[in-house]
Order: sequence, then structure tokens, then C-alpha cells
Amino acid sequence: MFCPECGALMKPSGGKWVCKKCGATKEKSEDDDDTISSEKEEKKERVVIEKDEGTLPKTKVRCPECGNNEAYWRLEQTRAADEPETRIYRCTECDHTWRKY
Repeated sequence: MFCPECGALMKPSGGKWVCKKCGATKEKSEDDDDTISSEKEEKKERVVIEKDEGTLPKTKVRCPECGNNEAYWRLEQTRAADEPETRIYRCTECDHTWRKY
């Protein structure tokens, strides 16, 4: 909640919102969410290529594990935006996944 007077962040205090900068108060309504959290969200693990590769393109590339000459591929931005994408391969035979930077 932001203060209507000065625009600063208001803190919940009792049944009201109180501005720590200018001291203005505002009544809390039933819809107000006064939950304050300092916990960081956990990073979600990215799925490189899911098992259902039906819509992914294929290319001729040698698998380092089984020697098969065909793999699914996709591009993913794994580093900074000013660096090139990473090509991620998954073998059509053994499902081994590897990257080419």
C-alpha cells in the first residue's frame, strides 16, 4: 500500500495503514493483503528438453554417447543477452542431452 499523501510505502499497524514518512493513516479494508515477506523465491529448475519431442526439429549430428547421427535440437539463451544462444541437443536413440555453445 502506498501513501496517498506522499507516495511512500505504508506499513500495517493494528487495523490501519501508517506512512512512516509523513504519518498519514488509512483504514484497512477486507481485501487488503498486509503480508510482508522477505523470503526469496526459489529458482525453478529449467527443463531443457522434455520427453515428448514430437514438435522439435531434428538435425544430423553425432551423439557423443552412442554414436547415433540424429538428434532433436533447440536454442536457449543460457548466458547474457549480448552472447550467442546455446544449441541443446537430445539424441533420438539414447536420449543423451548435450550442449554446443
